Amino acid sequence: MQVLFISRHPMAAEFRALSEHRVRFALRRLKWLVPRAEVQLSDVNGPKGGIDKRCQIALRTDGAGTVIVASVARHWRTALDQALARAARFLVRQWRRGRDDRRLRQRLLRDER
Repeated sequence: MQVLFISRHPMAAEFRALSEHRVRFALRRLKWLVPRAEVQLSDVNGPKGGIDKRCQIALRTDGAGTVIVASVARHWRTALDQALARAARFLVRQWRRGRDDRRLRQRLLRDER
């Protein structure tokens, strides 16, 4: 899986290695579905402080197209982990839907015989 990291904020740039590691770890069981992941970290309102660290993850998938998930939190790591959790849940849900549709088609074809 190819992981791209984008950030203009100097503090967020320190999280490059951590974010690549976290993406690979969170999607390790689904990496066959996701050939490319793009992580973008930004500070919404600059040095003012507050809950303004934003993490946006764009996953290029084979079956579901492009999946974009975003999360806003007080800390970079929290925003990254929340966005990864949402992305993983979405991918698993899409994968299960596809499997259920195939099973339903197989049952219908079997009942027609």
